[in-house]
Amino acid sequence: MTRPRASLDARIVAGLHGAPDDVDLVVIGLGVTGAGVALDAASRGLRVLAVDAHDVAFGTSRWSSKLVHGGLRYLAQGQVGIAHESAVERGILMERTAPHLTRGLPWLLPLASNVSRGQATLAAVGFRAGDALRAGARTSRTTLPRPRRISRAEALQWAPALRASGLRGGLVNWDGQLEDDARLVLCLARTAAAYGAHVHTRARVLAATGTEVELRDERTGETRTVRTRAVVNAAGVWAGELVEEIRLRPSRGTHVVVRADALGGLRAALTVPVPGSSSRYVFALPQPEGTVYLGLTDEPVEGPIPDVPVATEGEIGFLLDVVGAVLDRPLRREDVVGAFAGLRPLLEAEGSTADLSRRHAVLTSATGVVTVVGGKLTTYRRMAQDAIDATGLTDRPCRTRDLPLLGAAPREALARVEGPERLVRRFGTEAPTVLAEAVRVTGLAEAELVAPGPGGVTLAELVFGVTHEGAADVDDLLDRRTRVGLVTADRDAALPLAVRALELAAAPA
Repeated sequence: MTRPRASLDARIVAGLHGAPDDVDLVVIGLGVTGAGVALDAASRGLRVLAVDAHDVAFGTSRWSSKLVHGGLRYLAQGQVGIAHESAVERGILMERTAPHLTRGLPWLLPLASNVSRGQATLAAVGFRAGDALRAGARTSRTTLPRPRRISRAEALQWAPALRASGLRGGLVNWDGQLEDDARLVLCLARTAAAYGAHVHTRARVLAATGTEVELRDERTGETRTVRTRAVVNAAGVWAGELVEEIRLRPSRGTHVVVRADALGGLRAALTVPVPGSSSRYVFALPQPEGTVYLGLTDEPVEGPIPDVPVATEGEIGFLLDVVGAVLDRPLRREDVVGAFAGLRPLLEAEGSTADLSRRHAVLTSATGVVTVVGGKLTTYRRMAQDAIDATGLTDRPCRTRDLPLLGAAPREALARVEGPERLVRRFGTEAPTVLAEAVRVTGLAEAELVAPGPGGVTLAELVFGVTHEGAADVDDLLDRRTRVGLVTADRDAALPLAVRALELAAAPA
């Protein structure tokens, strides 16, 4: 299989400078779906312009739980097709296209006093069904080990903060975890650029039909019209603002961020049943840089769609209470160091948003715009494939099932990559390139460029974010190129480092 061009050629551009006026395909939206569409199209040989009014991963794609789900929840709801598709796509991400950005994550269901023996039996059956999905997707046990029951002592080793009184042991299951959802989207966008796509942020769509798109450069105010053979609307929760036939019922999913020491060094994701429900759970998800995310809520959203959703105090309290119920020391509001919320782009239907299907849809408007909507992060690749097939632009088959993203390599090869552990986790085999480019651009010593700052962020990755990933300001750097912004205090402390990166990148040595 043809590999993409050298990664240094794969650049994202802020504004419309250098954007073509005539292409095969315009992709609107640079979340995970839009970036996936751009890569699918470019890898099939199409001339692609992909744009976003704001930035890469500006919307829903950066507000996820940072997981690649195997579909167990959908299996429990009887959505077998979606469950199988999720398991297959999880395996593709973890073993072929992005092993550098994924890892196996153990999930612990503590068998505490609030979990009856009947619930425990039902959960064990569900975990075995999830393992059957793994086997059906041909994902190896090395990637995702077998589910099992563990003793009380072992449960406390996995999660030392659990309340020991009444604890009977635990059930352990495995699923996939992302290093960072926004990092995956950036990697997709740059891989698309490596295959020839033009990827531009700060480029707002003013009007679109299936053959013409009017754009405005949000940095300069310049407008231009691009001729095209097809348009894919991948604007997520904003898709209906571009195509009036699209009707969405967004729901808000909220997460709370706490420091890892608030949960005593958690080594596995905690699964905690919501009181009074047999099918709802709250999760505590440990992250690489010493934080834990608590999630997830599902609240319907009415009215205009905000650029950045905000978590409510009610949702924050709910998540703290549910997780805190199984801990020796309940969580308090002062333990919260950050919170974030995202909007799911669910197609309008009857019933509550929690019951709406996560199956995606590809719809063609009266003016010829192809909209892809619904779905979820894990299945972005299939969504992109279906969208490109719907345009009718090419009879070349989709290649993305076996196409490694920039930085990807088998796990044994990744273990041999030289460089700071954080850079290898976030850039894979590109880590040495990221550091070398930062040295070249800034003239600084490696030691200064890789010294961990607030939230673990390094000057090297911030500089690379400007020179190759299209970061135009500190918000791009702290909130999307890195995720320092998820913790308010860390973001404030990292602000001078981000400003310095912008200055160094603008005046290379």
